[in-house]
Amino acid sequence: VVIHANEYSSQIEQLMKYLKATSTDVIDGYLQKEIFMLKIVDIYFVFSEGAKLYFQTEENEYESKRKLYELEELLEKDFVRVNKSTLVNVTKISSMKVEGMGMMQLVMNNETTVLVSRSYLKGLKKRLGIGRDT
Repeated sequence: VVIHANEYSSQIEQLMKYLKATSTDVIDGYLQKEIFMLKIVDIYFVFSEGAKLYFQTEENEYESKRKLYELEELLEKDFVRVNKSTLVNVTKISSMKVEGMGMMQLVMNNETTVLVSRSYLKGLKKRLGIGRDT
């Protein structure tokens, strides 16, 4: 894709990020000693546990060799950060439940749950197009 513009702006930068993110259909995931090419649409969420990062699918948890911030940028078309250590696939969210202390709990299509911290709730609502700020 060639972009012609009078000047480089934040909108051009966002467009470039979007085009880069949409070109990714699969990503490498590791399970024991095998490398699997996971379809991004099959990933429910990405989470870190200790120093390791995992992709949660319907069947398994696959390890990733990447950093969370790299995946956040790479997967920004379909994923949104919901807490310090988790990105969720917005197409896999089934429902949301209000928890105490301003927290929200996401129920995913596979019945797993993910907590949304207060600091990321506004961004999630904006991404989903719900609430007053949309």
